[in-house]
Formats: sequence, C-alpha cells, structure tokens
Amino acid sequence: MSDARGTHDGDGFETLLYGVQGPVATVTLDRREHLNTIVPPMPDEVEAAVALAIRDPAVKVIVLRGAGRAFCAGYDFGGGFKHWGDALETDGSWDPGKDFVMATALEVSPTQKLMSVWRSPKPVIAQVHGWCVGGGSDFALCADLVVASDDAVIGTPYSRMWGAYLSGMWLYRLGLTRAKEHALTGRPLSGRQAADAGLINRAVPFAELEATVAALAGDLARIPSSQLAAMKLIVNQAYENMGLASTQTLGPILDGLMRNTPDALRFIEQAEREGVRAVVTERDGPFGDYSQAPPELRPDPAHVIEP
Repeated sequence: MSDARGTHDGDGFETLLYGVQGPVATVTLDRREHLNTIVPPMPDEVEAAVALAIRDPAVKVIVLRGAGRAFCAGYDFGGGFKHWGDALETDGSWDPGKDFVMATALEVSPTQKLMSVWRSPKPVIAQVHGWCVGGGSDFALCADLVVASDDAVIGTPYSRMWGAYLSGMWLYRLGLTRAKEHALTGRPLSGRQAADAGLINRAVPFAELEATVAALAGDLARIPSSQLAAMKLIVNQAYENMGLASTQTLGPILDGLMRNTPDALRFIEQAEREGVRAVVTERDGPFGDYSQAPPELRPDPAHVIEP
C-alpha cells in the first residue's frame, strides 16, 4: 500500500514492505519463501519502519503482518546463527561477551529493535496467521493488540531446545499458571486457544482476518493520537514497573547460553548434517505438535497473505 505522501512501499527494505493508506501504516514481513524467519537486517528494518510511522503525522495506527503463509516462524537457525557473524563470534567461535552485549544493548539487540512496536506512541496491531512461533511469537506479543486467524499456531518450540523467552510477553500476557506450563512444555496454542487463554485479543476465521484488523485500526484512528499515546503509555508503564526491562535483560542472555550448551551444539551439528527438518522432527515428534502435528492442527497452507 502507498499514498501520495511518498511512503516507502518496501523501497530500500530487504526483508519487509512498508506502506501507508490513510491513517494506517502497514509493516509486512516479507521473507515469504522462508516463512518470514528473522535474519539480519530484519530487526533493524522493523525499527526503521516503525520510526517512519511515528514521524508521519498522518499515521495514527500501525498494522504488523507477514506475507505468504506465515506471520513469522522465528529466528532462522539454519547454519547455527552464522548469518549474525561477527556480532556473536570471534575467530569463528561463539564469544559470550559479544553475545550478552548484542542481547542487551538497545543499539544492537534484535529483541530491543523488535520491541520498537512496544515503545511506539502509536498503537500497533499484530495481524497473525499461519506460523507465529519462537522469536516470531515473542515479536507479535510486543504489539498492543493481537488478532489471529483461528488456525494460526502460536508457540515457543525453543522451550525444548536452543533458546529462552526473549521479550517476556508470554509471561506478562498469560500469567503464572499458563506461562509456567508453556515455558516448560513448549506446547503451542491455536489462534482460537490463544484468544480463549487471554494470550491474544481475538481470533477469527482466516477469511475475516484482514477485515477484522482493518475495522479495529479504523476504530483506533477515530481517537485523537495524543489520547491513544497517553493510554498506551500508562498501560506500558505499569508493566515496566513490574520489571519488564529486567526480564528482557535476563531472557536474551539465557537464550545465548541455551544456544551453546552441549545439547544445543549437538542440535545444530545435526541440523547442519541432516537438515533442519530432521532435528525438528526429532524435537517435536514425541509431542506431536508444530510441523509434526496432524494436518488439522497445523495452519492451513492455503491461507496466504498477498500484500
């Protein structure tokens, strides 16, 4: 989408599309052939796109979505994060000093760059369909409102291997009882289950998803921007006072450690040797979920977002 104000419409971005229509800016993750998995420079580009929307006085609401058949399937761990290169390694080996700096510094942390949707004074609606897993779920839950298709799959398979909660939003949105269960088992929820559990705001049939989000964005756009910013700020500040920043310091540091345990290194070595599909099958097969679930418990591959 674009309008006469000359917004980017993806120009200059490698991993996403940006456009504006009326008072709504839309940020569309666009690595659709890779289920919109997160690689550089996606976190930087998300932050830049959010900044464009914030600086545009005509924009009142931001919609975040994924192109193709997924919102975001998490961080791309093909090759064991080699695409982050020198940011995490020294002489080809993991450097824990570099890792914890990358995990925590606002200027370089992928988690903090994706958290730009949380810090935006303009409300952000995440439109979730298909796979919304791992770091993709951490990202989506940073939005102010989350609307998903009934058959979306939302979960953190890294709970079983190679990671830890990043944004902490699973904890703050679910509460202790449900958060502990999903943290320890890694079991996913469908869009419908996520709405029923209070993890997200609403779930609707895929055919109604775009219209539902557009209507919600339209409702918000009728409210003065200063009023939206004030209400978002007071709610966000309450969660900041609960220790959100501390959670987001510890989570990514633990994530770095969990990517480099002996079990995790064997996991990546197997992925490099046999392919990602093989290690995912071994990890999730006993649980019968994610890609190892029966077809009726996976997102419908015909549900595709065409920007």
